[in-house]
Amino acid sequence: MSCELCDGEGGTLVARVGGWRVVRVADADFPVFYRVICERHVAEFSDLASAERTHCMDLVVVVEATVRRLLAPTKVNLASLGNVVPHLHWHVIARFDWDSHFPQPIWGARQRAVEPTPEQRLALPLQAVDAAVADALQERMSAS
Repeated sequence: MSCELCDGEGGTLVARVGGWRVVRVADADFPVFYRVICERHVAEFSDLASAERTHCMDLVVVVEATVRRLLAPTKVNLASLGNVVPHLHWHVIARFDWDSHFPQPIWGARQRAVEPTPEQRLALPLQAVDAAVADALQERMSAS
């Protein structure tokens, strides 16, 4: 059986850290949408050993904290669903009160058109955010 997160990166690669990779998802409505993906195929969070679960959540927190520091979103959504792709990954999605769906979930009903584009409204270019996330993840790995 094929798995899109085993067969591909799952987005623009930002970093590989300790058995995990962090990617940015290409989504025009939600440009600050990261995934923290387990490098090996496991379906559920409880499939991980305790230390792996802690490490995973540390990575999620680093991504969230970096995005909050740089962009001051209204909210950050965290989710691990896996209904469509049963490969363990966490979503870290910056939400802004001006985004197309806010306050609805990103999979909910569109609330408004956004002009200029969401990416143009960000305080920093996406490549700068990616670089800061990668640096913060490497710093976290060096500290542990």
